[in-house]
Amino acid sequence: MPVIEYSGIKIDLDDEGYLVNPDDWNEKVACAIAEREDVEELTKDRMDIIKFMREHYKKYNFFPILNAVCLNIHQPRECVKQQFIEPIKAWKIAGLPKPLEQVIVYLKGEGGIV
Repeated sequence: MPVIEYSGIKIDLDDEGYLVNPDDWNEKVACAIAEREDVEELTKDRMDIIKFMREHYKKYNFFPILNAVCLNIHQPRECVKQQFIEPIKAWKIAGLPKPLEQVIVYLKGEGGIV
């Protein structure tokens, strides 16, 4: 299990880069995972997406419909893809567990790259 260090903190990830304990998430952790996923900067728009995904997951225990993310945070319809290219990267940066196989299939069907 990989451990990465960022700004003086140690972060436990699984072998695919997902945060082992989602409760360890904070904005520093998000920045560390973003750097590992080659996402240059976590802008306000990107953080809004990530925070909405976390809130949605906590409430429903499921990956949100991508267009619903954008609608709820008042960004353009394709905001997740525009901001992250690969929606699964946003999910990882949000510190959430690996999604179920049907979510991965959904992302591929939506043009997302996993």
